[in-house]
Amino acid sequence: MNALERLTNLVSALCKVGVGLSFALLIVVVLVQVIGRTTGASPVWTEEMTRFALLYLAAFGVGLSFRSGDLVNVDVICENLPEPLPWVLRLVSAFLTGAVALILIPHAWKFTSIGKMQTSPAMGIRMDLIHITVTLLLALLFLFAALRVINMLAGRSNGLPLKAREED
Repeated sequence: MNALERLTNLVSALCKVGVGLSFALLIVVVLVQVIGRTTGASPVWTEEMTRFALLYLAAFGVGLSFRSGDLVNVDVICENLPEPLPWVLRLVSAFLTGAVALILIPHAWKFTSIGKMQTSPAMGIRMDLIHITVTLLLALLFLFAALRVINMLAGRSNGLPLKAREED
């Protein structure tokens, strides 16, 4: 296994853990909210924590969904074109996705840094800890797109999403 594969597997594993923890937190908080509403004593913080868990879920899940083709994958026309056009279109698509994410990262970081001056109303959490999800989402999207481009150019991948390979 080469270094790129190890890096991809490591980042994927970390993202899977992040998605799992975010989803588990979401389940627990919603359960607390439902139980609280049925007993007449719903905690105020549960709605806010639910939103925060969803943001982290999206941030950790975006790279994985890009990798599997679940984020965006238009292949009805592309995959029916003669070779090498589908490969070129997959490469250009991954490159453009990574480029857009990379361009947006500094702006997301600026948005994150603004959160240092704010706290959430119900929980009092500094909002930069929540706003970092936007930067994390873009950074992970860039990383997964860059890994796809590098693997395609190195001849280690044809750029097909992981899901498409699993269905074959």
